[in-house]
Amino acid sequence: MRIRGLLFDFDGLIVDTETPSLAGWQWLYREHGHELPLERWANVIGTVGGGGFDPMGHLEELVGEPLEHEALNERRTAHEMTLIEAEQLRPGIAELLAESERLGLKRAIVSSSSRRWIDQHLRRLARVVGWDAIVTADGDEERAKPRPTLYFEALDLLRLEPGEAIAFEDSPNGIRAAKAAGIFCVGVPNPVTAALGLEEADIVVESLAALPLQELLQRL
Repeated sequence: MRIRGLLFDFDGLIVDTETPSLAGWQWLYREHGHELPLERWANVIGTVGGGGFDPMGHLEELVGEPLEHEALNERRTAHEMTLIEAEQLRPGIAELLAESERLGLKRAIVSSSSRRWIDQHLRRLARVVGWDAIVTADGDEERAKPRPTLYFEALDLLRLEPGEAIAFEDSPNGIRAAKAAGIFCVGVPNPVTAALGLEEADIVVESLAALPLQELLQRL
C-alpha cells in the first residue's frame, strides 16, 4: 500500500517543549530541596492527566506540608515559557515537511495537547500553513494518547487507511497510540525521552535529519 500521509506528534517532536517542561518542574522541586524522579515524570509525557502522576501533589508529599499550588504553578510556568520561547523546529523537521509537500503527501499534527497551545507555537514559528489536519485532545483524557483515538480521527479526516500513513513520535505513550491504530511508527527521541526507551516503534532514529524521507519511503 502506498504511503499517502505523514502524522506528526507536536510536543518534543516538532518543537522540543518537553525539555523546558521537565526543567520547569525540576527547578520547582529543587527550590524545595527535592529531585523530580524521571521514571515518574515519564507517565506525564505525551498524554493528558499525568498518566496517574501528579507532580505538584508528589512534591507536596515530599515537603510534608500544604503548598500554594496556584502561585507555584504561575512561577513554574513563567520559567518554563522563557525556555520554550527559545525553541525552534527540531532538526530535520523543516526538510521533512518541504519534501512531503513536494511529493504531495498529506500532513497532520496529532497531539494530546490543546489546539490553542499548538496554534500559539505554529504562529511563533511561522508554520501555521501547510497542515491538512490538526487533531488535539484539548484536555480530554478519554481521547488522549496512549489511546489510539486521536490517530483514528486523523486518518478519518485525511481519508487514509492505517497502512497509508507514517506516524512520528517521541514518547512511549505516543508510540503506543500510533501502533494501536495500526500505523507504522518512527520513534525520534528528544533529550528527555531518550532515556525512556522507544523500542515499541517500528524504527528509531536519533534525529529526523538522519533519515531522508525518500529513504524512509523506500524502506516501506
